[in-house]
Amino acid sequence: MKPIPIDPIRDDHGLGGVHIKYLRHCPRQLWLYMRGYRPEGGSDLVAFGEVVSETTFTRRRDVDLGEARIDWVTAGAVVHETKSSRTPSPAHDAQVRHYCLLLERRGVNVRGGIVHYPLIRRTTDVPWNEEAREAAETAEDEARAVIALGAAPERQTRAACRGCSYLDYCWGT
Repeated sequence: MKPIPIDPIRDDHGLGGVHIKYLRHCPRQLWLYMRGYRPEGGSDLVAFGEVVSETTFTRRRDVDLGEARIDWVTAGAVVHETKSSRTPSPAHDAQVRHYCLLLERRGVNVRGGIVHYPLIRRTTDVPWNEEAREAAETAEDEARAVIALGAAPERQTRAACRGCSYLDYCWGT
């Protein structure tokens, strides 16, 4: 497997939202992703998510930070992320907190974030305060620690892997 050129273990600017989302969803997924295993391209669920993203909030433009791509940021520096999931997840909130941290490091006075779930017509607010900042920084440290492991972290229970594009790799199904 070919490693990607970014070294998030040593580069504070190498971690993107996907790294944090994978960390919170499944550390093994993050570890495999960083070693070049990328089954997402063949996943129907990932393709569906891309369609939802492309057809929802079509007047919004993403914000490309290099290491991360934010769906959009509104006036007043509120980060917005769109998810095709029908279930809100702590991993999604962690991803938005990471985006807030990246913007803050660039001198933006961030107010918080919102995760949009268009399939269930629901949103969740993600506050940005000292506690959220600490959680985002901790997530970065944890992600770097997982990436640096010599062997893959243990897989989760099979039930937790439902819908994951890494399912075949981890469970050999």
